[in-house]
Parts: sequence; structure tokens; C-alpha cells
Amino acid sequence: MRSKNLFLLFIAVWASLSAQAQFAEPVHFTTSTRQVSPTRLEVTFKGTIDAGWHVYSTDLEGGPTPATFTLEEHEGVALDGKLKAGAGEKQTFDPIFNMPVRYFEGAATFTQNLKITQPKYKVKGFLEYGACNDQNCLPPTQVEFATTGESPQLEAKAADTSDRDQPAASANTPQPEETPAADTLNSQLSTLHSQLDSLWWQPSVETLKACGDTAPASRGLLMVFLLGLLGGLIALVTPCVWPVIPMTVSFFLHRSEDRRRALREAILYGLSIVVIYVGLGLLISLLWPTGANGLNALGTNAIFNLFICLLLVVFAASFLGGFELTLPSSWNNKANAKADTTSGVVSIFFMALTLVLVSFSCTGPIIGFLLAGLSTMGEVLTAVVGMLGFAIALALPFMLFALFPSWMKKLPKSGGWMNTIKVVLGFIELAFALKFFSVADLAYGWHLLDREVFLSLWIVIFALLGCYLLGWLRLPGDAPSDHTSVPRFFLALISLAFAVYMVPGLWGAPLKAISAFSPPLYTQDFRLDRQSVESEFRDYEAGMSHALGQKKPVLLDFTGYGCVNCRKMEQAVWNDSRVQSVLKDKYVLVSLYVDDKTPLPERMTVTENGRERTLRTVGDKWSYLQRMKFGAQTQPFYVLVDNNGQPLNRSYGYDESVPRFLKFLQEGLERFGNE
Repeated sequence: MRSKNLFLLFIAVWASLSAQAQFAEPVHFTTSTRQVSPTRLEVTFKGTIDAGWHVYSTDLEGGPTPATFTLEEHEGVALDGKLKAGAGEKQTFDPIFNMPVRYFEGAATFTQNLKITQPKYKVKGFLEYGACNDQNCLPPTQVEFATTGESPQLEAKAADTSDRDQPAASANTPQPEETPAADTLNSQLSTLHSQLDSLWWQPSVETLKACGDTAPASRGLLMVFLLGLLGGLIALVTPCVWPVIPMTVSFFLHRSEDRRRALREAILYGLSIVVIYVGLGLLISLLWPTGANGLNALGTNAIFNLFICLLLVVFAASFLGGFELTLPSSWNNKANAKADTTSGVVSIFFMALTLVLVSFSCTGPIIGFLLAGLSTMGEVLTAVVGMLGFAIALALPFMLFALFPSWMKKLPKSGGWMNTIKVVLGFIELAFALKFFSVADLAYGWHLLDREVFLSLWIVIFALLGCYLLGWLRLPGDAPSDHTSVPRFFLALISLAFAVYMVPGLWGAPLKAISAFSPPLYTQDFRLDRQSVESEFRDYEAGMSHALGQKKPVLLDFTGYGCVNCRKMEQAVWNDSRVQSVLKDKYVLVSLYVDDKTPLPERMTVTENGRERTLRTVGDKWSYLQRMKFGAQTQPFYVLVDNNGQPLNRSYGYDESVPRFLKFLQEGLERFGNE
């Protein structure tokens, strides 16, 4: 019955979160086209806006998303002027963007004129707009349109002009200079843009190598192993494992008078634990998505992150004493029966399997937390290596105490301190559950867990943890106590101090210590200090075009909403005053989010490694650009390029050294100035 209730609670919470996570649709646009003359076509976008929402007008620079018009495919037409906003426009000073903004409420109309240059024409494009209310904003939204048509008058006019007799030109009469027709100019501009676009996407792997770029040494798997080792050490001191150590070792030592055999069996017991957990890691790795794109898609997938968030909440509730997670008792009974009815290595293996099953209520949440943290690290073998580290830490005491039995006399006795460790882990898992929700929230632009909301929840969680450690808060499973031990006092001091440290973050303090976990500063509504570095562009072609006009080099920042080290670099390095001045004055900063889930206006089909792939989202496009052009797939990845899209020096990865990053930027400026 308890399992059934837990399952129903899980489904209810999941449904609630899913309902909240749906995209709002407060604005609805309709499109219409009208040929107002033989040479002019008018495209009109009319929108109705829900109460409380507003749509921003055209020509807003450096602030909210303005309304813009883009031609995707066109034949026989050309742009005739800019997108025009209709009647009803309002204006106010927006303190969030620190600038005057123009917007529409209730209804909005935008009109774009097109010049017809050929008797038959076809055109496809879209309107992009931004919409906000008092709490949040929608991601840039596109309204597509397409039309075809004919202009017989234009055809007749062209024929009449060609048949008309032309007067003979006098040799003494000066001839007017020939000027290219509008369609010729448009064709030339289109050709130039196509050439630049092709140049910007040209692979630059060899150029990077010539600049001294080398494949970075992979420290990922070593870090995974150490994290697994730490998780195993924590699992050792839980109530499910600690009391079992002396009993199991004593069993092996008293099982046989032959000490050498007893040692061999204890070592086999430890190795069996390693085999079981590594086998679990191998199974998970086989089910893992393959390739960087698959791992990245998993790491920012909404369903995956929400599932991990709910899983960690369930684990936290278990550690806090709400209920006990147990595997079916039949599993334990079968494993125990096998251990009793078999002999030799098989018997020892099933004894180890029994320990794994019985201790699941304590080790399961730790393993789940560990695997959740490793899921986005970009290595396919993370689960295997992580479980190897976990298993070694868990199995090592059984082998060491078998070799040195006298050490068991020095082991601390079981007691209430082990329940305290479980509760502390429960608070920590609850805090990290919010991180996974935040990743999905950022990637899909829901704005349900912006920075101030995230920080408020973390402040409350760690303040409650401090109160618990001081004895002001009691939870199920706590033993009565009339005093606070010295270790608990110091842990409470650290937890409460950490909660106080985060309070200034509610007003925009950078909080470098947790920048890897909290949402970026730009998601926060109220900030006293707005001097942080933020990218000017999140589109490659737009950023390169701007840099070409400004004659500045470009810093390409391949990043991700779920990239922990990216947030560390932005807070620890970019916000240094020396780095800020160089980035703002000398470079055009283009941040390309490889996990941006915004759908592309039109899907792209590319060939990679001999296979066709479809790019469906903005993040797919930037991830493909990074792999194809620079031969890299990890984030953060920084590369300086000139106006032709060619690297100026070697790339730069995760390194929080401000002097080294400044040197990287200065070398790029020197190379750009010498071109």
C-alpha cells in the first residue's frame, strides 16, 4: 500500500510540473498579403494580445526582443524599406533594461512592403517578436508566411519598353552612366552574403592546429572516478553498511581455521562487490545515448531533467525519514538462499549480492545522485568509471579489516550520528534537485525557476539544515539528545553561514562560490549592479555581420544552459574588471548555446561522418558548427576569429586563470591588428 501511495504521489507531482511547464500562448498573429500596385506587395501581421501581456515594437537596440522581418526564400521580390509598426504604440522607460521601450497592448499590427521585380514571384519569410508580462517573457517567437503571385502589368510594361524605338545617340551627346538595376544590386548583395556565409562556416581545424591547438588532456574520467570514490566513502558510514562491516569480516575469519583461506574469501567478497556495481555501470552505459550530441541532448532534455529532479526529491524524502526505500524482499531471499546452497566463489558472490540488495535503502539514493550528476559530463563510460570508484570505496574496508583484524577494535560504534549523516545528505539532495529543474527551465525558456527563486529556496534549505544540526528541528529517526556535539555545531555554523552568504545574491551579487549551480544573472529581475559581461549576440551570422561592420574580432563562446564550468568562467573570469574592458571595447562577443531548444525556422539537413543528420533546434545548429568547423564538442570552448571566420590563435577551454585568459585575448588582438 505504501508503494502504491508513493507511486500515486510521484504521478501527481509529475503531472503538476508538466502542466506548469507548458508554453504559454498569450499572443496570436494572423498574416495577410495584398498587391497594392504592379510593383509593390504588402504583407500585414495582425496580432491579438492577452491581458497583462505586451509585444515590443520595432528598432529596439540592446534591450528586449524587437519585432523584425526576415526573408528566407524569395524570387522576383526584394525588401522595400523596414518593417513598420501600426497604430496604438505605447512608450515607457523600462528599469529592467534601463532604456525607453515601445510596445503594444491588446492588439498589434506590423506591415512590411516588398518590391516586385519580376512578373512571377514567390516569397517565404517570418516575423519575429518578443512578448512579456510583469513576471516573465516568452522566447523570441516567429510567425511564418509564404505567398506566390503574378504581376501581368509588370510583364506588359517590360514588353512595351523592349519594343519601343530608341532614338539614335549622337556622337556629340554625352551618354548617362549606366546604373545597375535594383534586382541586380539585390542579386549582388545576395551573392556576397552567400560567399561570406560559406567562408564563415569553412572548417578551421587545421588553422587551429597551426596556432598550437592540441587535443586537451581528458581529465573527465579521473574526476568521475574520484566522485564515485567519494560517494562510496559516504555510503560506508550509513546505517545500512557500517554495522555490517565488522560482522561480515568476523564471519570470514571464523569460518575457517585456515587464515589464508579466510583472507582469500574476504578479498573475493570485496571483488564481488566491485563486479556487481561495475556491471550495473556497464548496463547503464549500454543504454546511454552515444556521441556528444546524444549526451548533450540527454543532459538538457526536459523529461530527463524533471525525472532526475523528482527522483532526487524522493531520495531526499527517504533520507529525511519520510519512508524507507527497499527492493522486493523476494530478491533478498533468493540471493540469500543461493549463498546458502552453493559453495566456493559462487557462494561468496551471492553473499556480496545480498549485501548490495539489503543496503539499497542507503546506497540507492547515493548511487542515483551520483549517476544524475555524471549524466551530463560528456563521457560515454562515466557510469562504468563512476561505479568502479564507488565499488572500490565500498569494498576496500572488507578487504583491509580481513588483513588487519585488530583495526576493527578502533571502529566508531554505530549510533545516532549515522542518521544525522543520512539527514544531511537528504538536505543536499533536495538542494541539487533544483539544479536539474533549472537546466530544463533554462533550455526551454520557461522562467519558472529564475535566479532569485532558486537562491531563495537554497537559502531556506541550508538555513533549515543549520537549525537541524543545532537541534532546533527534529525529524523521524533522530535519537533524543540534550546537547549539541562539537562536530554538529561546526557543521551548523558552516550551513548557516552559507545561507547568509547567498542572501546578497537576491540583489544581484555574483556569488562566485555557487555560480556553477545557480541560474545566470541575466535571469534575475532585480539587480543593483548591471556591470556583468553578457553576450551581444546569440546568433553566429548576426554576430559575424556586426563584427564585419565594426571591424572588430569575434570571441565565439560555445556554451550551454546546463554547462557548470561555463557559469564558473563567466563569474570568475569574465566579470574581472580587466577582462570586462577588453571584451566590451575590443571584441564582439557571440555566445552560442548548444543546448538551446528553440526550434529552427526551417530544419537543416547536413552530412556528418558520411551520414545525413537533421538539425531541428538552434542548439543542434551551434553544436554542429562547433564540431564541423573547430573539431571540438566540449563546453566551455572559446575561439577568437577574424572577420573571415578564421581563428586568430589557439582555442581556450575551462581555466579560471584571469592572467592566462587576458593573454589569450591580447594575442588575438595582436594577430588581428597584423592582418
